[in-house]
Amino acid sequence: MGKVTGFMEYERLEEGYAPVAERKTHYKEFVIGLKETEAKIQSARCMDCGTPFCNNGCPVNNIIPDFNDLVYRADWKNAFAVLDSTNNFPEFTGRICPAPCEAACTLNVNDDAVGIKSIEHAIIDKAWAEGWVVPRPPKVKTGKKVAVVGSGPAGMAAAQQLARAGHDVTLFEKNDAIGGLLRYGIPDFKMEKTHIDRRVAQLQAEGVTMRTGVMVATLPEGSKVTNWAKETISPDELKAQFDAVVLTGGAEQSRDLPVPGRDLEGIHFAMEFLPQQNKINSGGKIKNQLRADGKHVVVIGGGDTGSDCVGTSNRHGATSVTQFELMPMPPEVENKPLVWPYWPTKLRTSSSHEEGCEREFAIATKEFVGGEGKDKGKVKALKSVRVEWQGGKMVEVPGSEQTLPADLVLLAMGFVSPVASVLDAFGVERDARGNAKATLDAVGGYMTNVDKVFAAGDMRRGQSLVVWAIREGRQAARAVDAYLMGASDLPR
Repeated sequence: MGKVTGFMEYERLEEGYAPVAERKTHYKEFVIGLKETEAKIQSARCMDCGTPFCNNGCPVNNIIPDFNDLVYRADWKNAFAVLDSTNNFPEFTGRICPAPCEAACTLNVNDDAVGIKSIEHAIIDKAWAEGWVVPRPPKVKTGKKVAVVGSGPAGMAAAQQLARAGHDVTLFEKNDAIGGLLRYGIPDFKMEKTHIDRRVAQLQAEGVTMRTGVMVATLPEGSKVTNWAKETISPDELKAQFDAVVLTGGAEQSRDLPVPGRDLEGIHFAMEFLPQQNKINSGGKIKNQLRADGKHVVVIGGGDTGSDCVGTSNRHGATSVTQFELMPMPPEVENKPLVWPYWPTKLRTSSSHEEGCEREFAIATKEFVGGEGKDKGKVKALKSVRVEWQGGKMVEVPGSEQTLPADLVLLAMGFVSPVASVLDAFGVERDARGNAKATLDAVGGYMTNVDKVFAAGDMRRGQSLVVWAIREGRQAARAVDAYLMGASDLPR
């Protein structure tokens, strides 16, 4: 390593945030990245540990010690080359990945981990600024045609890899712009959509054809196309027109909460709420947009999606925001000897929480309560109860019932599976969780039970991280390339 004793000399340096009062007034990114000198010092903390657990902690297997060393030596261009060799979209992961690599960092055993995510962020931002990110169209075309259905990170990664292998790739998206949940699920204040737009331009320059507003499905006669799709194409048409089809849609089936009062007005899934604001931010128009202005908002679900609802509600001008989590509050500091190098359970406070939010743990929703008079049929309150775990079962705590005001309730309890209609239309078998059943065998990996139909990302593994989606897209591309050509030189 560039500085073998760096981990003993320098402390971890976090990326900064713009002040809360300032950032709540807009939807732009507000993270203050590391300066080059700061990134160099942070890279110097990378140990010559011999066994870099961070590589395996990272789903795309970024070669982290190598690019850390190159940043320390101020060889930024080669640092980008190393990062780019394993990760198609570091500007996505450098902003919204929770960094399992840092949890696996050897220094994290008894100290603060190396700020790997912030270094990755610095590398890719410099690469874009210096013009190092350029299209890499294939020198030879294969004449094979591949359809990729779903343009989130898995679909974009698969499309890029397949295009670079020389195949003619068409990327289908049912919404009006490429990006999937990256575009219409992740708030702009976490990742501005210009980052997606730049990659779209790169993919097009590499030969990928984009078709937006297209729903791949077999719709019953007389039914209408949903979301922002304008047309449909059937699975049979795709299979007839293409040599291979890769299903890379997201896990969009939200987990519901069937308690009394669920049918009241003002109770919505997070993925009804968040995409609308992103659509507005991009210059679009939404009739009767779901807004939190002047409302008491209750977000049910303690994960990242719930946190995104908190941040968006605060920017709308909510009167109050409360977030429910069914599980007990985790410890503020994990038991490192017990959990390292795996992803630890510990209390995580997001930038949205810091902007204003009451967090309630070990709490369950009993009932939604409607209003009276002009508010009849609208949610106005929520009845809850404290819960605890006894003998492996969740039980209510007697006498802990309470009622909270709630004018807007957002359900953010995760996603149970991809939309079943797409898989059913193709005749793809599903696993016990409702995901596409696709093997990971060395030969024919990611292929479903339907000939020449593959599945990857959330469609195959269920709700997961953007970095897992990129990995799945890359590996599925290799499997498709091997299927079409008999062998593949694409990296795993």
